[in-house]
Amino acid sequence: MRVIPAVDVLDHQVVQLVGGVPGSQQITMPDPVEVAGMWVSRGAPYLHLVDLDGAFGKESNVPVFKRIIREYGVPAEVGGGIRDVETIDDLVAAGADRVVVGTKAVREPEWLEMVADRHPGRIVLSMDTKGGAIAIKGWQESAAMTVTEMFDRIRDLPLAAVLNTNVDVEGQRKGIDEAQARDFIGRCPHRVVASGGVTSRADAEILADAGAEGAVVGLAMYTDVITPWTWDTPWMA
Repeated sequence: MRVIPAVDVLDHQVVQLVGGVPGSQQITMPDPVEVAGMWVSRGAPYLHLVDLDGAFGKESNVPVFKRIIREYGVPAEVGGGIRDVETIDDLVAAGADRVVVGTKAVREPEWLEMVADRHPGRIVLSMDTKGGAIAIKGWQESAAMTVTEMFDRIRDLPLAAVLNTNVDVEGQRKGIDEAQARDFIGRCPHRVVASGGVTSRADAEILADAGAEGAVVGLAMYTDVITPWTWDTPWMA
């Protein structure tokens, strides 16, 4: 399992929010390209780039993400407010390893099927959960489809993975919800990248044991609770 630093961009700055609530920034750093470079210089094998501006309907940060991919050459997955095929095609052509889709994919499973078939093995479905329901539109709304129903819809799609952020524990530095994580990973028909509440090596080891492909870490990485040496620990594969 790989530990992946999150570079979340809001108002064109790197931030770490509590529960995805704008204004709850725990970390603010002015230059996303510099922050991405910092993680690469510390040995990060992969980057998780999130366009919160795009998710909230503001000006996209895709040009910045394309620059990060071009300048550093480290594999990256890009998500946040991606709702059209043209943006997906553009990111894949620019070298993005994976593209993360959420709100539109959950609301329109036929669209998800189309983009997954168009880019097999390159699309990650974001199934963020809040109170047991799928959270969409920047975690501000709940989807009509249940987690179980969504699992059934995606079972045969050529997805790269499913990203599950547990919004209930995101950014709170209280650890993961182990029961929720094990249940989601155990039932999901695809590989899972887990996010939300990863605060310690113990949290990461639980996710690895549960079968997660990766763990996206935000606030704990920025506050040195989880440090770069974690990337080289034996439980990673």
